[in-house]
Amino acid sequence: MALSRRTLFGSVPPAFSRTDRIGSPLLRPGPHWSSRRGRPARTVASATALALAVGVLAGAPTSAAADPAARSGQRPVVTRAALDPALVAGRGARVDFVEQEAENAYTDGEVIGPDRTAYTLPSEASGRRAVRLTPGQHVEFVLPAAANAITVRYSIPDAPEGGGITAPLDVAVNRKRVRTMTLTSQYAWLYNQYPFTNDPQADLLHPDWWITECSCVPAATTPFPSITKPFRPSHFYDEQRLLLGRTYRAGDRIRLTVPSGSNAAWTVIDLLDSELVGPPRVRLAAANVLAFGADPTGRRDAAPAIERAIDFARRTGLPVYLPPGTYQVNRHILVDDVTIEGAGNWYTVIKGREVALPTPAPDGSVHTGVGFYGRAAADGGSRNVHLSGFAIEGDVRERIDTDQVNGIGGALNDSTIDGLHLRHTKVGMWFDGPMRNVRITNNIVVDQIADALNFHTGVTDSLVAHNFVRNTGDDGLAMWSESTANARNTFANNTVQSPVLANGIALYGGADNTVSGNLIADPVREGSAIQIGSRFGAEPFTGYVRIRDNTTVRAGTYELNWKIGLGAIWLYALDRSIDARIEVVGDAYLDNTYNAIMLVSEWAVKDRYAISDVHFRDIRVDGTGTSVVSARTAGSASFQNVDARHVGAVGVNNCGSFHFTPAGSEFTLTDLGGNDGGWLAPWQLPNTITCDDRPPVVPPPPPAPW
Repeated sequence: MALSRRTLFGSVPPAFSRTDRIGSPLLRPGPHWSSRRGRPARTVASATALALAVGVLAGAPTSAAADPAARSGQRPVVTRAALDPALVAGRGARVDFVEQEAENAYTDGEVIGPDRTAYTLPSEASGRRAVRLTPGQHVEFVLPAAANAITVRYSIPDAPEGGGITAPLDVAVNRKRVRTMTLTSQYAWLYNQYPFTNDPQADLLHPDWWITECSCVPAATTPFPSITKPFRPSHFYDEQRLLLGRTYRAGDRIRLTVPSGSNAAWTVIDLLDSELVGPPRVRLAAANVLAFGADPTGRRDAAPAIERAIDFARRTGLPVYLPPGTYQVNRHILVDDVTIEGAGNWYTVIKGREVALPTPAPDGSVHTGVGFYGRAAADGGSRNVHLSGFAIEGDVRERIDTDQVNGIGGALNDSTIDGLHLRHTKVGMWFDGPMRNVRITNNIVVDQIADALNFHTGVTDSLVAHNFVRNTGDDGLAMWSESTANARNTFANNTVQSPVLANGIALYGGADNTVSGNLIADPVREGSAIQIGSRFGAEPFTGYVRIRDNTTVRAGTYELNWKIGLGAIWLYALDRSIDARIEVVGDAYLDNTYNAIMLVSEWAVKDRYAISDVHFRDIRVDGTGTSVVSARTAGSASFQNVDARHVGAVGVNNCGSFHFTPAGSEFTLTDLGGNDGGWLAPWQLPNTITCDDRPPVVPPPPPAPW
């Protein structure tokens, strides 16, 4: 969600004073999963905050991969979402690059993590581990296949006063330096309470909100609690792409070295993606923007020339072509009934600054920036828009919810968006409907301040497939049915990694929507992998919701405000009951920090709302820190062929709505057979109370083939 999260747990602040009691009057903090396993997590900001953020307390060894062959540089370790690719075959996006985690490479630096504690560098890293380098140190990857391009995901420190720094990173192939990259932290490092700040020394943005660090409302507390600064550092990572200038073979070595004179006290390398990029695409029969005066060097504003090319293309029926180059665009370009093609997102870059508006726009925006926008739905929207083969690079460094500074926006009907690379905008793609039939495929959306994609208000009959998302500051992919229901949409075969805040994929109301074949990894806080939520003023769920054949890993997070563990998939009734038919079929929930499945109501409405007509079938659960199912609501669900292993606590943690009546829990489970692993025992049926408000966490072993 890119709009206000002030209603995240119910009413406007101080909401947490009520919602911390969602599970029980007991408010003792629960254990968290960190490198110090079995010990309670530190949720209070302290003088160790920055040390934890850079991982120096993680207690991990400084060696690299556990595999001796990989450690000696003889064999690369290829992963997907930091997993053996065999575990996620057929799930997630179809991408052209190969992922290699830094902790599996050779390094003379320090491996940090694993750690799933929010506000630390390892927690936001892919696989919850990374490599920390000091000046003079390196990490070296062995190419698993021919490549001529790399992407480096990294973190470097913020400036003491905020705003970021730049620092060098040398790239060598087979010990021969190819180039020095200039890393930046200007788009990372947010602090404090929502909607966050770039100032590490800022006082509490909302002293009248409840905060977990003191279990209090600071403004209503005497004496005022001591809050250590910087308060809640997060959003540590960024990434850069680099064309190497030639093709290197499998077995060649890519070495990333922090020069001895670097001004960055440390550089954390999370992963390397390597890719064989094809030649630029050429379009001869097209309205070439160069012919209309566009500057491909990025020095002069190219927006007017691009708009002239669009006008010509619409009159002649030609596509618009953007040859290789960098084009400066600092505002929205309106698109309607036009095809715009680049030479490929490695070659054609639309790049712009964020510009302050002299007066706020009618929609509340106080800035504008680079973006391609359809007409507003109120004006009929745009149609027949086709965008492909280019990158959009914004300049968004802070979260202002009223700002329309998204890569793609407006209403686009009967349109396609394919093969784009979007980063450093607020939201990669935010669609305000009503609108219908948009196909969004094969895009890469990274390093966003908020969501990667949001279907907002009346988006129907649309598809989001084979998109790769990493490092969002809010939900990765969302459908938000505010005012008008989204309907008959599908999120299929997307990969969502490391959303810093909220969920990998979230559905807020709507009718007959499907989430299938996705891979979701490493959510950090205030959300998990998949959410079905009646919240944010959304229209009710009606018809069906189909959740099919998805894989989640290292989800089921710890909810810092409620002080309980969530599920990898969680259904949340806040604004109303959830009573549409919900079918969850074929999912795999791997290495869950807490629960695999959670059904929960807001404490203040737990006696008014319920979650029912939910059906789980053909599910595999490989590892839970606590339970397979946590029920903290009234309602019901059925289970068939749900297999589970390595369950840390009782298989079903059934609290119902916390009245603990002689008749049992208010939540009923139906066993339809074939549920293996002993997690669903006859004595738990249909509604035996098994409530342990905050059970101990038993970290499971790593996932393995079933």
